[in-house]
Amino acid sequence: MAEVGGWIWERNLRSFLELLSFYVGYGFDATDWETVALAVEATDDERPDGWYSYPLAGEHRQVEVRLARAVGGDELLVAVKGTLTPELEVRADTLLAAFAAG
Repeated sequence: MAEVGGWIWERNLRSFLELLSFYVGYGFDATDWETVALAVEATDDERPDGWYSYPLAGEHRQVEVRLARAVGGDELLVAVKGTLTPELEVRADTLLAAFAAG
């Protein structure tokens, strides 16, 4: 089981999840977003139990996205793990880099 991790700006979370879901083959919708947005509010990267996990199950792949807010900042720490093909691993890493930059 592979894992890709990093951080993104919190304002980019929805776009990150929508694109990652597209690559996984999962239809991320408004209900998914409402669930994640509400749960992320209570996260804290400094607590071991302060992370939130959300599954993205597509037709052929399933990944788990773990999220936690950085204390005192606007960043979200993100870890994507699961059945990552080399292509999906590169795409997830590229999304993390892109959404940390902008």
